[in-house]
Amino acid sequence: MYSQKNNLKSQCYVIAEAGVNHNGDINLAKKLIDAAKDSGADAVKFQTFKAEEVVCKTAGKAQYQIENTGSSESQYEMIKALELSDEDFTELKKYADEKEITFLSTPFDHQSADFLEKLGVPLFKIPSGEITNIPLLEHIGKKQKPVILSTGMSTLGEVEEAIESLKSSGTTDITLLHCTTSYPAPIESVNLSAMETMRCAFKLPVGYSDHTEGITIPIAAVALGAVVIEKHFTIDKNLPGPDHKASLEPDELKAIVEAVRDVELAMGNGIKAANDAERNNIQVARKSLVARRNINEGSVLMKDDVTAKRPGTGIPPKYFNLIIGKKMNKSLRRDEQINWFQIDS
Repeated sequence: MYSQKNNLKSQCYVIAEAGVNHNGDINLAKKLIDAAKDSGADAVKFQTFKAEEVVCKTAGKAQYQIENTGSSESQYEMIKALELSDEDFTELKKYADEKEITFLSTPFDHQSADFLEKLGVPLFKIPSGEITNIPLLEHIGKKQKPVILSTGMSTLGEVEEAIESLKSSGTTDITLLHCTTSYPAPIESVNLSAMETMRCAFKLPVGYSDHTEGITIPIAAVALGAVVIEKHFTIDKNLPGPDHKASLEPDELKAIVEAVRDVELAMGNGIKAANDAERNNIQVARKSLVARRNINEGSVLMKDDVTAKRPGTGIPPKYFNLIIGKKMNKSLRRDEQINWFQIDS
């Protein structure tokens, strides 16, 4: 279960976004759950809606939807064909539980939010398109479960209004996802720096919902401190439907999860010090003060008598000026290390 109050700040929560890439087929939806589990993602997420409650029958499609599904059907007809029943979702939740991967789904209407609460989802994910739907936000807020809020297409003021609606209704456990609502999103439109803007403005954890092609940008988001990553995936990009072409295939999804985990390990604890992997190389890579030429006992060390060479097992070069002008109580050959006991104090 995800919550900003858990210890997940040390591990990015990866949501494999199946969305409507099941094409209305529960068996395909189960294959998506299998792929999400195999990838190592923390959760698999679908979309729960009643088409009659979400879109007018006369509403047009987005351009990317027309490009991917044609213009012969309306947005309502397209969405209606992608709608799963409550019984389907109940079966999918049970299947995900058996596979030991967290089941999530995004509600797009009041009825769907109520159903998901009864189904036992551990949190509510609110999509970017609903960020100004204050009645729905308040309805979800009253359920007092953790909320992950996508912020695509929004201004900072709209994000603030959404946060206040959730908080005033009873939800304080909120994570914000930066997002560019375009399918696929051009790289130059991503603006990952907005994650830090929201983190500073609202003092809330932030993450990133990615619609770019490939895996590079979400990995960069993790390096910038994203605590949640969401990425669309599909069994096959060539399947019919609005979102398949902008989604990852299973091998790509697995690659992104592995890369995210690698970045987390690389981030470390922030303490600047030699670590276990480096310690064995300190003496090899660093230098010590050595005789540049043969030095006789009783000689006073001059600058031309001393240089720094590997290994770093003797006097560090930072003490060069400290030993210059001192008398040697032992003869040294060229390249022999100078030690403190060889120098008269």
